[in-house]
Amino acid sequence: MRKRRLFLWARLLLFATFFLLIFTREWPPFGDEFYQITRLVGQRQFDFLTWEVGAIANKVSGVLSGNGTYLDEASRKQVVLDYMALVHQVQQLDAQINEIYTDPTVLDADAATAVYQTELAQARADLDELQPVAEAIVQDQVGEILVEEGFSVLGQAWPPVMMEMTPLPSLLIVSPRDHIERIYGMSLIPGLSTAEKDALETAIFDQLNLSALVVPLGGLGTYPSMIMETSNINWLAEVTSHEWSHHWMSFFPVGWNYSDPQVRIINETIASLIDQEIGTRMINRYYPEFAPPPVTTPPPAAETTPAEPPAFDYGAELAATRIRAEELLAQGDIEGAEAYMEARRLVFLENGYGIRKLNQAYFAFYGAYGAVPGAIGNDPTGPMLRDILANTSSPREFMETVAPIGTYADLEEIWAEVMAVAERP
Repeated sequence: MRKRRLFLWARLLLFATFFLLIFTREWPPFGDEFYQITRLVGQRQFDFLTWEVGAIANKVSGVLSGNGTYLDEASRKQVVLDYMALVHQVQQLDAQINEIYTDPTVLDADAATAVYQTELAQARADLDELQPVAEAIVQDQVGEILVEEGFSVLGQAWPPVMMEMTPLPSLLIVSPRDHIERIYGMSLIPGLSTAEKDALETAIFDQLNLSALVVPLGGLGTYPSMIMETSNINWLAEVTSHEWSHHWMSFFPVGWNYSDPQVRIINETIASLIDQEIGTRMINRYYPEFAPPPVTTPPPAAETTPAEPPAFDYGAELAATRIRAEELLAQGDIEGAEAYMEARRLVFLENGYGIRKLNQAYFAFYGAYGAVPGAIGNDPTGPMLRDILANTSSPREFMETVAPIGTYADLEEIWAEVMAVAERP
């Protein structure tokens, strides 16, 4: 057991160093424009080095202490569910405290929240104590599914699944105004107010004539990966699998060329498809009571009742919005495209979707995730990758098939080859 722990420790240090270097792909080449953005961001830029040192220390400590290694499967499951319940309690207490502080009728918010603050401090202490064990168990559970799917070396998931739940930085996305493209991305410290985000976006627009948006993140492909604190086990299984897939792809052209905008979309879409495959298997195995119900086949058309007017289809409406905005931009009507996107934002708001700002930077970020229709518009990346997944026998075969992709042309070629084989009699 001691040799195994030391081996895991050494492997962890090796991979932490490697992936810290890999993650620098998020920073674009230095230039005057980027320097001005850096100046506007100032001290709000996230310090990855400090976070990484702390995360490695936490993981090394966890590996050496065992972190639930000797618990039976039922006890391991209960630890994770207890952790989820504590996260939910903390989130509820935070919300109650914030509501009191924002209520203008409350004269002494400190006194009014004193009991909640005490409960929150205790819940947070309990959470901090349980977190390393719960994380280690989830890592092992996802890792065991990956081993079964063939992603292993010497019987261990490879790369090792490593994640830490933590307050995540937000991400500043910058796009040109005359077309949709992510040209810069910069991670910002957690906890920025909406006013601070809007002021930064406005400064970049006014001073540099660029479209900007600060977006929230659910996970980040550092090593260990950064995962947003959550009380949803399904989401945790998927995002842990998602970030692991980025680690796996870092060994192949589809990961090496992440800085290319088209390959970034391919990479993120692959990760989104794999997280559904692995995350679903993990939930079905260890937390079957949280598995979504099977999709039922609708009755024949003759037996159906007359259809009601269709509800607002968020994905379809967002795709249509991007397509029209790109048409206006292609015509050189930048102001018209921006006015159109703002008008559409209000339509989404009226239908219950609170998009804070809908602009070129919005689509540059969310359009990188093509697993489902929506912000990617009519880009065929998502459909082609879904076709490849549907015509490969396993997640492992799918990942091996797409790993050599280094350009968009590579994707088209591989898709054509897979579909040609699928269509043979």
